[in-house]
Amino acid sequence: MNPYILLGSAIVFEVVATTAMKASDGFSRLWPSLVCGLGYLVSFYFLAQTLKSIPTGIAYAIWSGVGIVLVSIMAWWFHGQRLDWGALAGMALIVCGVIVINVFSDVAVH
Repeated sequence: MNPYILLGSAIVFEVVATTAMKASDGFSRLWPSLVCGLGYLVSFYFLAQTLKSIPTGIAYAIWSGVGIVLVSIMAWWFHGQRLDWGALAGMALIVCGVIVINVFSDVAVH
């Protein structure tokens, strides 16, 4: 399977898990807590499969960078988190960094 599909799957499950963590209210609510735990397990499985093809540093940079942006968007959407210009500028820089890694790095995929 394409390593970027695996990495994208890892990111999606991590974003779901992190969003559910907030909804779990400190793991005091059953269903969001279960979604959180299962989401992280599935995310780490896909990330581990990704690491067979993409170097650890590159995969983790993409996973965490895209995850930060998507979790921030989900927190804004579902939990009313405020995103000011500083937050938006920082996330734009993260996205630019992920693009630079993918476009200009020779070690992105073996």
